Amino acid sequence: MTDDREAADAQAADARAAEERDELSAAGRLSSAPVAEQDQPEAEVVGIGVLGWLRWTWRQLTSMRVALILLFLLSLAAVPGSLIPQTAASPSKVEAWQEKHKAWVSLFDKLGMFHVYSSFWFSAIYILLFVSLVGCIIPRTWQFVGVLRARPPAAPRHLVRLPVYATWRSSADADTVLTAAHGALRKRRFRTSAAGDAISSEKGYLREFGNLLFHISLVAMLIAFAVTKLAGGQGTVIVVEGGTFSNNVTQYDDFEPSSLYTADSLKAFGFTLDGFDASFQTSGSARGEAVNFDARLSYWLGSDGKKTSGTASVNHPLQVDGDNIYLTAHGFAPVIKVTNAKGEVIYDGATPCLPQDANVTSLCTIKVTDGYVGKDGKKTQLGFSGIFAPTAEVDPVLGPRSTFPAANNPGLFITGYQGDLGMDTGIAQSVYQLDTTAMKQLKLDKTNPWKAQLHPGQGMKLPDGGTITMTGLKQWANFTVAHNPGTGSALVSSALAIIGLIGSLFVQRRRIWVRAVTGADGVTVVELAGLARSESSRIADELAEVALVLQDSAPADRDGDGTDHGEDADDDPSAEDPELTATSLSKER
Repeated sequence: MTDDREAADAQAADARAAEERDELSAAGRLSSAPVAEQDQPEAEVVGIGVLGWLRWTWRQLTSMRVALILLFLLSLAAVPGSLIPQTAASPSKVEAWQEKHKAWVSLFDKLGMFHVYSSFWFSAIYILLFVSLVGCIIPRTWQFVGVLRARPPAAPRHLVRLPVYATWRSSADADTVLTAAHGALRKRRFRTSAAGDAISSEKGYLREFGNLLFHISLVAMLIAFAVTKLAGGQGTVIVVEGGTFSNNVTQYDDFEPSSLYTADSLKAFGFTLDGFDASFQTSGSARGEAVNFDARLSYWLGSDGKKTSGTASVNHPLQVDGDNIYLTAHGFAPVIKVTNAKGEVIYDGATPCLPQDANVTSLCTIKVTDGYVGKDGKKTQLGFSGIFAPTAEVDPVLGPRSTFPAANNPGLFITGYQGDLGMDTGIAQSVYQLDTTAMKQLKLDKTNPWKAQLHPGQGMKLPDGGTITMTGLKQWANFTVAHNPGTGSALVSSALAIIGLIGSLFVQRRRIWVRAVTGADGVTVVELAGLARSESSRIADELAEVALVLQDSAPADRDGDGTDHGEDADDDPSAEDPELTATSLSKER
């Protein structure tokens, strides 16, 4: 009988211990994450079958850990798009990069390095992250709604086991203590609930709300990027001062449509480049650095819309009918006039030159397709190529170059060719490159090639008759006209994500319980305990504040020499000094 009684007592003790552990576990669950994610160990995946493997894979994919890994991989995958020129942004820079790194072109092209953000591997990471975030957010949101609707958890049976704890004995009535505790906690914006002889309270819900807001904003950001990719498009065009552009696909130098944005989607507007203002540092270590670039535009809506003045500058696009006009580059366009031997003007116009360095040393190509006759009496085509320098200087070693980006001493250094420009072959060629395969260089005699150094207002005779003259100088600007319907949503989502992240990092989820029990001797035992999700002194401070308020309504009992009446006074530091502090309330767990 004795052995049976001891076994029964042991079983009862084990049951009480298990119940207490369950109570503490329930009280301490301060996250809205699904219970399976919080408390359950990693499931065994051996021998669980196909369905089990699928459930395990889904659980891994939708875990917070994998979402963070995918977010890191997405940011890492975007790095090549910043280091390698992208076709959508600047086809000319892509061509220049490919010319310098021919050995890598084939591999990079297969990997999609020239269009990173639409490549298969970037899209795979993007989609997986989207699925992971959605699968993570939905159960957490449902759980969080349940937490908001539920009451704070009931007080554990043994409050003394919690990390922050205080107690004292008082002659005040238990109901008076609980009423005072309810008021003190509500004043500090705790949600409270009364159950039996205890008050349960909780605050810091903004932590989990911020966490959810952060992840929901990330999903919204991904959706905004997807909308921009599917329903957005852009085109680039170079416009010379005084030139006009109409928003038509034939007017673009490069046009990048999308699945839902085609040539038929272009809105009817146009603009004229009235002038271009650029200024630079003229002295010091920053000499030559740009101070400002401003393109002065006159734009209109529709075919007969009224002209309106506007300005496009770096990082400050001009918005026209929902589209953004970005200023992306600028350069110079010498105005060239070419005449034949009869004095007839066969070419007259501004020729944009492509900058090659910070001082705008530029490559120029001029193509004259008709009206010139060579010494043999046959019609031929002319081509000129060379260097334009806004502040020209001829270096004995480097040759012609610019020493400053402003047009202080503009000079054009060219040589000429005659023959077939190859423009009638049906093969597309760049207007900025000269194909001399079927051409011969112009020469002054059998050994000396023809060369010209021109400045505004100067001209030079051609070997076979005629002249070439630089009659003036204009500037050009490169514009990107972009239709990005998701940009505003992405910006709002980014701001909300930052706000949510701040809330999840700096708001502490915490709970406080107050219990007051009046014994047979008429003395009330007051207990306070607190629990925070993270190690923070804030919970101890708040518990101390509540304890001090309660001592106004339920002061600790003392006798004449300052000793507590309670039988546990020796074990209770708060009984020795009613001025409770965070230090006196904190205890090792």
